[in-house]
Amino acid sequence: MELPIHKDMTNRVPYKGFFAFKLIEDSLDKVRELIDKQLTVPSNTDEISRLVEYMNARSGKMLRPGLVLLAGSAISQITYKHIRVAVIVEMIHNATLLHDDVIDDGQTRRGMPTINKLWGNESAVILGDFLLSKVFQICSDLEPEVINIIASAAARVCEGELRQVIKRHNWQLSESEYIDIITEKSATFFSSCCGVGAILAQGNKTQVKSLERFGLNAGIAFQIIDDLLDLTGDESKTGKTAGSDVNKNKLTLAIIHLLRMADDEDRQKVHEALKQTAGAGKDILLKMLRHHGSLEYAHSQAQEFLNKALSALTGLKQSRAKEALIETAKFMANRAI
Repeated sequence: MELPIHKDMTNRVPYKGFFAFKLIEDSLDKVRELIDKQLTVPSNTDEISRLVEYMNARSGKMLRPGLVLLAGSAISQITYKHIRVAVIVEMIHNATLLHDDVIDDGQTRRGMPTINKLWGNESAVILGDFLLSKVFQICSDLEPEVINIIASAAARVCEGELRQVIKRHNWQLSESEYIDIITEKSATFFSSCCGVGAILAQGNKTQVKSLERFGLNAGIAFQIIDDLLDLTGDESKTGKTAGSDVNKNKLTLAIIHLLRMADDEDRQKVHEALKQTAGAGKDILLKMLRHHGSLEYAHSQAQEFLNKALSALTGLKQSRAKEALIETAKFMANRAI
């Protein structure tokens, strides 16, 4: 298969333009190098090599490995084990993205065509499984405590995704149920990244718990904004297919708020708009979301969780790593601005 040409495809390292990660750039470079090494396939499998290389060239900001490294730096020094765990969490995350794009019929990811669009759903699913198999290999000689945390976090991500799928079309979904779902499918993983980073740096129980709370609340804020961008984001800026949540009838915070605030007549209009999210349907939905203050409400709730995340860091000593964690959380909660 002929790959699409992208002028920056072989040198896309968005974290290098991310100010909060300046402190850990060298370590993130090592993470990328180890990922490249792990994903090397035999030279006689050219088509597989092209597929893997294409996927690996589409690097994101590496938020999750970055949090592993910054949490470790906030306690002590980054070690090679931090690098390995950072590789593990990034590979797990990329595997979930491959599977998500199949489930949501995503056509673009990180500004480029998705694997499923170019190679088909079967290749995307199996490639995600390939990444997870590599994760098992890397985990084999880590401490049992670290393995258990990573395995538990990965399981909870799947549980959260399953709950969200089961709750599709549930127009009575409450805000608290929504928060529970995104805590499982997204925030718990951020929390585990921070916790493992602290554990590997020999942090005490108080430090570990503080960083876990930080990651959890920052992760909730991140997912609220991610869901908000699915409604309002410009695909040329977000780099991924917009409207997938609404198209799949997944209720997000702004929609839940709208259904709560609307009267019976407007609620019926919302249901009708959700059935035709393209074109006029999406325009009507966005108009109603703005009219009822639902977009602003979702953003304000993200700010509440951001504040909880920042409060969790109060007891940590002042350092460049702590400042970088604060900046990272602010980025996670303000991407819609």
